[in-house]
Amino acid sequence: MKSLLAAITSVTLALMTFTSAQAQDPLPSWNDGPAKQAILNFVQVTTDKSSSQYVPNEQRIATFDQDGTLWTEHPMYTQVIYCLQRVPAVVKAKPELKNVEPFKTILTGDQAAIAKLELKDLKTILAATLSGMTTEQFRAEVKAWLKTARHPRFNRPYTELIYQPMLEVLKYLRAHGYKTYIVTGGGQDFVRVYAEQVYGIPPEQVVGTVGETKYGYAKDGKPILTKQPKLILNDDKGGKPEGIHMMIGRRPFASFGNTPGDQEMLEYTTAGEGARLGMLVLHDDAKREYAYGPAQGLPATKVGTFPQTLYDKAQKRGWFVISMKNDWNRIYPFDK
Repeated sequence: MKSLLAAITSVTLALMTFTSAQAQDPLPSWNDGPAKQAILNFVQVTTDKSSSQYVPNEQRIATFDQDGTLWTEHPMYTQVIYCLQRVPAVVKAKPELKNVEPFKTILTGDQAAIAKLELKDLKTILAATLSGMTTEQFRAEVKAWLKTARHPRFNRPYTELIYQPMLEVLKYLRAHGYKTYIVTGGGQDFVRVYAEQVYGIPPEQVVGTVGETKYGYAKDGKPILTKQPKLILNDDKGGKPEGIHMMIGRRPFASFGNTPGDQEMLEYTTAGEGARLGMLVLHDDAKREYAYGPAQGLPATKVGTFPQTLYDKAQKRGWFVISMKNDWNRIYPFDK
């Protein structure tokens, strides 16, 4: 009997220890490995007052790209999909655009033809669908679209296709005094609509591509801001450090990205003194999400390209490449 009780006690204690360890793990969706350990070590050395690399609270800044870093960007950037789906409404308001390219092609619904549109065509569409309304109208339209729009593969709202491991990093950093910012090439006003609800990041901590707004008055005399088709900041590549300086005013201590568009942000971050953390997400899991590169022999892509040159640069600069396949045991919050 005593031996049986001892065995039961031993098993119970082991289960309690395992459960306790699980509860204490701030990054449960991360597999043990260099990437997870790098995050844990970074937070430990920068928030421990006895550490030589301690960072005061007011200086704790971490920046995150959005598309492909915080949520799924394939088969097309979410904001681009929004803009393409807004074209019929724009043409209805301006019928003269019906037979004008690229609006004519988009109205056909021919996905193959739409995929062949050039960058200048997309810029025309973005200018037409992201301007000409008040900031309040724009916010309402985006909010309404997000409620009904569904991803073509997963058949879920785009705002559910967020990466659980990155949500854990955001929470972990904030729990240790870090302010988390989104620094994205996407439209600042677009991302601000849902960032707080989805990521816990308030609109004032979203730095993105910015278009001009014009102050004026509505018919009832109420002051309004109207979105204009003029670019102020292209928050991509070198524009990211510029946007960080303009909107945040401090050099980050940690930055996360996934493409060459984030390279300058990681360079700027890791060039600072003290402990710094640079990380890039590599999409190499076709089964649970998508696989594309062409780094490491993965398929080439036009959306979210991760070239071998960026992978090699990461190795040289001490940036960590996160393998979605090997480092994450869970991709989305809804995964079991």
